[in-house]
Amino acid sequence: MRDWSKAEWVDPKYNWKPLPVSDMPERLLIDYATRCNLRCHMCPVWGLDDEGQIDPVKGIMNLDAARKMLDEFTKAQPMVAPSIYGEPLLIPNLREVIADLKRRGIAVAMNTNGLALTEKIAEFFCEQKVDSVMFSLDSATPETLKKVRGVDKLAKIEAAVFRLLRIRGDREFPRVGVSYTIQDSNRHEVDEFVSRWVGVVDVVRMGIVFENGTFPDMKEPSVRVACPVIYKTMPVHNDGSVRLCCLDGVRATDMGNVFERGVREIWHGEEFAKARYYHETSQWDKVPFCKGCNGWAQYEYEEEVKDGLLIRRSPEYTYYNSLARLTNWKGNLLGGHKPPPVAAVKKRESQDELVQA
Repeated sequence: MRDWSKAEWVDPKYNWKPLPVSDMPERLLIDYATRCNLRCHMCPVWGLDDEGQIDPVKGIMNLDAARKMLDEFTKAQPMVAPSIYGEPLLIPNLREVIADLKRRGIAVAMNTNGLALTEKIAEFFCEQKVDSVMFSLDSATPETLKKVRGVDKLAKIEAAVFRLLRIRGDREFPRVGVSYTIQDSNRHEVDEFVSRWVGVVDVVRMGIVFENGTFPDMKEPSVRVACPVIYKTMPVHNDGSVRLCCLDGVRATDMGNVFERGVREIWHGEEFAKARYYHETSQWDKVPFCKGCNGWAQYEYEEEVKDGLLIRRSPEYTYYNSLARLTNWKGNLLGGHKPPPVAAVKKRESQDELVQA
């Protein structure tokens, strides 16, 4: 790891002692294909009104370049999300991409709208043991889905969820979940959504919306800290360019290009080092993209075991994890988060023993 503490942009008055940075990022967000079949208004790319801002972001990643990038991970394996702003089911060579990742033993976590999930693709995901598939629903009724995501095909998306659950059966993977981004247009259906899906899927994820550079509903801790994201996650766009954060859909930041310089050089390079320095010394105004953002608060959480669930609540998310499916939430899939408490796993095992008796 390069020492940037004597760089010309470091102000000695802050007596900066750099925080440790992992050799390689723990999470790799790879936009294999920046294309989508929806225009959700809360999306930092496809929700834009100006097509002129969207067009430069579109593209398909070169698979050979992607493989060369992954070849750098020889000691530690990242958790990979095969999309950032694209719908992963629209990746032209999806089977090849997934098979390539799983051959390397990489944990694959996918967010999808589910509209293009066929029987064959669902079977392929189960055969390949894709680690996690999270369906973005954001509604409990077709009318609300139309407001939030621009289509009223709720029945089709729900059918995709049940299709994957049916084909997976009792197998461990994929971990199947549904997600809901709370905003003014769907706030009234939160309770209905939770009741609809808790106990049906492995996990229900409830989050808050990101708008105008911040999470307006975020309840922040009293003291701001350096954002954990820039120590854990590298977002790679389809052309190999890296941004500071996955929320930077229009490429306001530029950390370098991994296809040209490699992952490790970018991860420990000057642009990331500067951002971490400004975060660690509370010079938020020096990183315009981060200045008004409160996403740094998302990693603190509380948890409880209740009614067959492990419930985790943070300022950004609430996760309702089924105790019956906790065994498929482990390893790299945790993405740097703590594993489920041993007591929760043992409680489920005790319940299973009682049922068998």
